[in-house]
Amino acid sequence: MPSVVGLLEQRECAARRRVDELREEADRIQAELAVAERDWNEWVVACSRVGEVLAPGDGGVGGPDLAVDLPDLGEQPVTAGASESAKPKSVVPVWRAGLAWSVLSVDYQRLLRVLTDRDRDGQGPLSCQEMAVCLGLEVVPAKVEALRSKAKRMVARGWLVEPVPSRFSLSPGVAGQGEGW
Repeated sequence: MPSVVGLLEQRECAARRRVDELREEADRIQAELAVAERDWNEWVVACSRVGEVLAPGDGGVGGPDLAVDLPDLGEQPVTAGASESAKPKSVVPVWRAGLAWSVLSVDYQRLLRVLTDRDRDGQGPLSCQEMAVCLGLEVVPAKVEALRSKAKRMVARGWLVEPVPSRFSLSPGVAGQGEGW
C-alpha cells in the first residue's frame, strides 16, 4: 500500500508540472499578443493616414467623389509622443526610458502614483488589497482582481515588478524616472 506522503508528493509533482505548462503557454500567448497588438496598431495608423489623405477640402489627394468609408477600429494606438492621456482600456505599451506616464490610461497612472508614493516613503511592495484601499476602492473580489489584472499587465510590460507573489512595486527604471510628467 502506498504511503500518504508518497501520494502527496506525486500530486504535488503533477500540480507543479501543470503550473509550468501553463506558465509556458502564458508566455507564448503574451508573445503572440504583443505581435498582434503591433500589427493592429499598424492597421490603425494606416487607416488614419488614408483618412487624412482622402479627407475632402484639406488639399490632400482625392476629393468628395473619392471618399472612402473607413472602419471604426476603436481606440487609437499608443505612441511615446502622445501629449494627451490614452483612452480607457488602452493597450499598455512596453516601458522604456523616457516614456511618459501620460501614454497610460488614468487608472494605470493612479496605480503608478500610489506605488510612487509608497516607494518615496521607503515602504515595500503593495498587495492588490492594499492598492484598493490606497485608491479608495471597495475591497471586494471584483475590484481586487481588476487591480491584480492591471498590475500583472504592467509587470509583463516592464512598468512594475512582482518581487514576491501578489505584491507589486515600481520597476527600478520607472522608480528612478519619478512621475514622468
